Amino acid sequence: MTENITNENNPNMTAVAMKVSVVSIIVNLLLSLLKLLAGIFAKSGAMISDAVHSASDVFSTFVVIAGVQLAKKKPDKEHPYGHERMECVASVILAVVLAATGIGIGIKGVEKIASPDTHEIAIPGVMALTAAVISVIVKELMFQYTKRAAKKINSGALMADAWHHRSDALSSIGSFAGILGARMGFPVLDPLASVIICVFILKAAVDIFRDAVDKMVDKSCPDETVEEMKTVITSTPGVLGIDEMKTRLFGSKIYVEVEILMDASKTLVEAHDTAEEVHDAIEQHFPGVKHCMVHVNPDIKEDKE
Repeated sequence: MTENITNENNPNMTAVAMKVSVVSIIVNLLLSLLKLLAGIFAKSGAMISDAVHSASDVFSTFVVIAGVQLAKKKPDKEHPYGHERMECVASVILAVVLAATGIGIGIKGVEKIASPDTHEIAIPGVMALTAAVISVIVKELMFQYTKRAAKKINSGALMADAWHHRSDALSSIGSFAGILGARMGFPVLDPLASVIICVFILKAAVDIFRDAVDKMVDKSCPDETVEEMKTVITSTPGVLGIDEMKTRLFGSKIYVEVEILMDASKTLVEAHDTAEEVHDAIEQHFPGVKHCMVHVNPDIKEDKE
């Protein structure tokens, strides 16, 4: 016997993602303009580079929007299981962009450290320091805001964008340290901070990439989630046990296959009703479950006894 669950994408989830993305685009554009003007007037190359970094975040946000929009499409003939994995594709793209950004910052830092003209770097003005502080505060707030929304709707692409905000905040911290160091007579602090920031950004990129890949290769749910599901199933009246259970991640959704054990003397209608109770219980307790297949096995040993 087979029972299916299909939880349709919640329109509110898409609305939340779109709202956060629009806010992100507006903030990044304003922040990029502020950094660019501060970098030009305060003669800070680090701040101008930081402005370009913030501008690149706009591209990342558009990738998130595209991923969320594609993921919410309903199943069709070519994609009978839906399009949730498009969010994973968006996350992979963001991870690559994030890694490229980190590597670029690290290479530039190493080049400056190795350059014999480090002491000849122009001393930037106070305006650049102020812009760096504002950038750190704003981007950290955007990180927390986006991360909270990503957890609320279980969006990997939105979470990846949140970490992109954090990478920008780290970049601005590096700019602040470098500008302050240059003003205090230690210009080498700028490239050194860039190298350290590069490591943090690459760590975030690897984590995002790994999470996206796990969801694309049918990784099972965490053991804690599986045990919770088993508890819910075995507490259903009429279920004597579980013969086999499989789970797999499909984008932000979960697929479940379970074989339950029942009294062999039960009628087909009774077995069907119990199977329905099982999938209703799974759906109620685990909103992330998109599809659940319940198969009923008769307890032959009990029947023989």
